[in-house]
Amino acid sequence: MIVLTGGAGFIGSCFLRKLNDEGIDDIIVVDQLDASEKWRNLLGKKFRDYVQKDDFLCMIEKNELPKPKAVVHMGACSSTTETDANIFLNDNYEYSKKLAAWALAQKAPFLYASSAATYGDGSQGYKDDEAALESLKPLNMYGLSKHMFDLWAKKEGLLNKITGIKFFNVFGPNEYHKGEMMSVICKKYPKMVREGKITLFKSYKDEYPDGGQKRDFVYIKDALEVMWFFFENPKVSGIYNLGTGEARSWRDLADAMFIAHYGMAGNEGKIEYIDMPETLRSKYQYFTEADLTKLRKAGCDHKFMPLADAVKDYTGYLKDGSRL
Repeated sequence: MIVLTGGAGFIGSCFLRKLNDEGIDDIIVVDQLDASEKWRNLLGKKFRDYVQKDDFLCMIEKNELPKPKAVVHMGACSSTTETDANIFLNDNYEYSKKLAAWALAQKAPFLYASSAATYGDGSQGYKDDEAALESLKPLNMYGLSKHMFDLWAKKEGLLNKITGIKFFNVFGPNEYHKGEMMSVICKKYPKMVREGKITLFKSYKDEYPDGGQKRDFVYIKDALEVMWFFFENPKVSGIYNLGTGEARSWRDLADAMFIAHYGMAGNEGKIEYIDMPETLRSKYQYFTEADLTKLRKAGCDHKFMPLADAVKDYTGYLKDGSRL
């Protein structure tokens, strides 16, 4: 039996599909279904049972669950604009600690989602060096909550027993319910199709032109293959980056969208630069790029899809809102 938290969410539901594709359906899906369309991510997938997040915690505390073969913990509050710190502390930190402790007590591999948001402004680089964890300074409460769990795992001496994945900018099918937390591709695609335009944030740093801010964009199908590598190799423990290792600009991303849909890049009249909200400016990451040295040394040799190919593949889903 596999426990998959966040199993109705973006990355979690896609990994549920991957598990099914690999012939695995003895899965307990844990999530917190709400008024969003997240429930649609479960359609057509096979699993033993679905349990609401709080109910699952009660089942753990009462020892009502069979021993799991593995625990894949993707459930979290991922909003970078949420202002209630208690939500992050409860959902991303305290819940994760309880789940990790339970998995270890059951002698089950524990694979969990950390985040590139833990790197903050990148002044300390993007190397997944566990010895340097304490030097990182996240820019928002989401990043801090993920960082706090990484630090807790290190302090408790667990990083040789569990595996954390620092996801960079993941995009792809099944993210439609995420509202403002959807990828730029998902948010901007309808306007591009309808009006032939895309809006991007202006830059507020001289070294980056408007649209020149860079992120490590990674397609969900690539992310799933790396996750599967860790799932299949539970003895590969520690914290690892999951990105392509190549930062690309928002302008590159916009051009890839235009090429995928129209067959040509967008000219200056097609890309508009708008003011960034004041509340985001001090928390904005202008550059992220995963250092993949550690991942490669661990034996994961997955070749990531070029950005243009990944965007083209994704637009095939966006045309009708189809899911993995």
